[in-house]
Amino acid sequence: MASVSASHLIIFIASILVAASVAGTITSTVGQLSEAVDDLGVDASQEVRTDIEIISDSGADVYDRDGNGNITLYVKNTGSQRLPADGAGMDVIVDGAYWTDVSMTVVDDDAWRPGTVVRMELSAPDLSSGDHRVQVTINGDREVFEFNT
Repeated sequence: MASVSASHLIIFIASILVAASVAGTITSTVGQLSEAVDDLGVDASQEVRTDIEIISDSGADVYDRDGNGNITLYVKNTGSQRLPADGAGMDVIVDGAYWTDVSMTVVDDDAWRPGTVVRMELSAPDLSSGDHRVQVTINGDREVFEFNT
């Protein structure tokens, strides 16, 4: 009878150890899941508050206006939050190619606040004649501008 009690005690202790390790793993996983949901909430909030519009006229000369081989676009912050005027977090794609040589200047203020405009200069000295497409994405908001040279 003592051997049955000893084996039951060993099985009970093993069950408690397994349950404790499973509970620890679940607690850790729930914590990680909670952090991920918080991060997604912050990202979604930024996406909702971010909105831009390319206000350049597609019929006007946007390429090589100053003889410097640049594409010049005017982009207005129509969202409800301030955006970085240095291009941080912004992706620019010209004719399907990722563009890194982008400079931005705030036109009518010292920061890119809601309602203000930036002049975006894309260095493209060897742009061929014909139809072109520029896609600007920031915080999930994507705008497309098409023009002809």
